Amino acid sequence: MISVGVIGCGHWGPNHIRVFAQLANTQCLMCADLDEKRLAAMKAMFPSIQTTTRYQDILNNKDIDAVCIVAPTKYHFQITQEALLANKHVLCEKPLAMTADECSALGQLAEQQNRILMVGHVFLFNSGIRWVKEFIQSGELGRVFYAHSERTNLGPFRYDVNALWDLAPHDISIFDYLLGDAAVGASARGLKCLGNKLEDLAFATLDYPDGRLVNIHVSWADPRKVRQITIVGEKKMIVWDDLDTLGAVRVYDKYVERTTKYYESYGEFQLLSREGAILIPKINLQEPLKAQGQYFIDCIVNGKKADIADAGKAESVVRSLTAIQRSMDRHGALVEV
Repeated sequence: MISVGVIGCGHWGPNHIRVFAQLANTQCLMCADLDEKRLAAMKAMFPSIQTTTRYQDILNNKDIDAVCIVAPTKYHFQITQEALLANKHVLCEKPLAMTADECSALGQLAEQQNRILMVGHVFLFNSGIRWVKEFIQSGELGRVFYAHSERTNLGPFRYDVNALWDLAPHDISIFDYLLGDAAVGASARGLKCLGNKLEDLAFATLDYPDGRLVNIHVSWADPRKVRQITIVGEKKMIVWDDLDTLGAVRVYDKYVERTTKYYESYGEFQLLSREGAILIPKINLQEPLKAQGQYFIDCIVNGKKADIADAGKAESVVRSLTAIQRSMDRHGALVEV
């Protein structure tokens, strides 16, 4: 039986408590939050859970094997470091830390302590995203030309990090996973359109190796909730829409054919569009957060590194975020990642 403590019981913390309470051979023993009203709510939902306003009580509890950190982003590094030093396995919400050096230091500490360290890049456990990864690896898409994502809504607003650091970690982690690489350059613009001191929206362009281009749009100030990714390949094209109830993935048999045929009225026109069927594959759905939690527990039980979302993957995402932020601060200048 793996015992887990959850640090942070705000918007997302209760979901982690529920997941660890439901997984086989796992129990959520304790939770911590500064707000006693939140703790009372957790006790009402999960009567057997122990509550505390001091997260150190979780770290000092020898009966707890692992901690899940769902505290505000600025505390991720500090609490993760303390947890690893207390010999706890750690699942920390994204981003793992605010700098790449901090991510690297945490990865080294986890290895020294022989503990599992994993970051909550939950969309890497989304069935649709995993299907797209397998499709790209099969070669049916051909060479990837470019991709773009849109992650927007009217709120929810945060006051510890801007929209970039809140939303873009999801899309950057997805693109790193799908393309099998980390970005090498970034150019971005952001805007504080709601009068907040933090950017409410960002448009970012990332350069990936082999000339692949990725564009990311994130916003707290949009009329529609959108969670969508488009990938344009040499042979086919894919759209993943997390909110599409008919099927999250659509494969478009569309591509551009090169031809040397001469057209008298238009000159030498060498590109022809070809259009075929649209495939909506059957994908067995499961809750990504539960799949992520199970993977974390399996890594602990089997003594296996959390390769899908380890400190190295977290560091790559934070490097991209840092480069995007620098570009935004320089009004769109190209910044090396």
